[in-house]
Amino acid sequence: MTVPTQSNKAEAASPHVMPTYGRLPIALERGQGCRVWDVNGKEYLDALAGIAVNTLGHNHPKLVPALQEQLTKLIHVSNYYHIPNQEKLAALLTERSGMSNAFFCSTGLEANEAAIKIARKYGVDKGIANPHIVVYEHAFHGRSIATMSATANPKVHSGFGALLEGFIRVAPNDFAALEAATAGRNDVVAIMMEPVQGEGGLHPMRNDYMQQVRALCDAKGWLLMFDEVQSGMGRTGKWFAHQWAGITPDVMTLAKGLGAGVPVGAVLAHGAAAQVLQAGNHGSTFGGNPLSMRAGVETIRIMEEDHLLANTVEVGDYLKTQLKTALGSTAGVVDIRGQGLIIGIELNKPCGVLLQQAADAGLLLNVTADTVVRLVPPLILSRAEADEIVQRLAPLIQAFLQQE
Repeated sequence: MTVPTQSNKAEAASPHVMPTYGRLPIALERGQGCRVWDVNGKEYLDALAGIAVNTLGHNHPKLVPALQEQLTKLIHVSNYYHIPNQEKLAALLTERSGMSNAFFCSTGLEANEAAIKIARKYGVDKGIANPHIVVYEHAFHGRSIATMSATANPKVHSGFGALLEGFIRVAPNDFAALEAATAGRNDVVAIMMEPVQGEGGLHPMRNDYMQQVRALCDAKGWLLMFDEVQSGMGRTGKWFAHQWAGITPDVMTLAKGLGAGVPVGAVLAHGAAAQVLQAGNHGSTFGGNPLSMRAGVETIRIMEEDHLLANTVEVGDYLKTQLKTALGSTAGVVDIRGQGLIIGIELNKPCGVLLQQAADAGLLLNVTADTVVRLVPPLILSRAEADEIVQRLAPLIQAFLQQE
């Protein structure tokens, strides 16, 4: 029997799958730790982690048995009934965030959609007929009509007609611009931001800016909503990226790394925002099911047992330092930025070709905002594996930048 090649494996699957992704001709088959293997046996170092999803890497020896056990009990039941691990995961998340209530769904898009609904109903309940939410340039919140409207990328908007109204867009880290855009308005109900703009090119919000926005929201009675879908769950070295600023939001959205590979989304709320949604206002058929809740509970347990927040800070700082040493003086490298294990290398020209070149060199990564190489490896990454990333990636970037 002939083993299918990477290219014909992809071609065989393509006729029946909507072409919504520009896929590389690779079909991955198994993984262990920070490494994966394709159907032809080629090994790759995984610096993408399913786009910041596989918090614990692949085939984790503590996670897999727990999920196997759960599969023998219950996978899914309706939210008509109490789900013990849903209540347990809600408690774990609210304890670590300083918030009070949680709603569970399956994706980051769903979580952000729920946050937008909370903000709009919060405004309507106060008598604001046409509530508006402040969002940001470079932002990405999802691809539903509402979250797409909150997103800044014109490519995401193209072809879908009129967007949902009710969003005010401002420049990040510019408090004067925020004040000017909202001055004299009585229809603003919330400010929604990513502490680190992942899809928009790894742009972090400054701590002092987030503190200023928190104070403004307090003064105006607006909700402060953080989209931590990509930056949360330890990705920056704290449970949630905004915690570096020492503040607490009114609403926070999570997904990606929360289930270490199992689809889990969550909305956490605090204060008045926690009481906005009541029975019948919102729901999710698969949200909070027993399998996904077990994944979330076990992910937090393992992260704490294995001290992964500390590892993320240590190895993330080391990786960024090594990247700066290897590439910092290279002409065409605009910036190397990030915190913990969410790192972006911005180049002076579009660099999408590096995806295939890196894969050929046995390294999985991606490019965001056309010019930023994004590294979001599992939080179990070691220093030795960080060195491997640099050794494989730096020569590719240098050679690419030397091309005409």
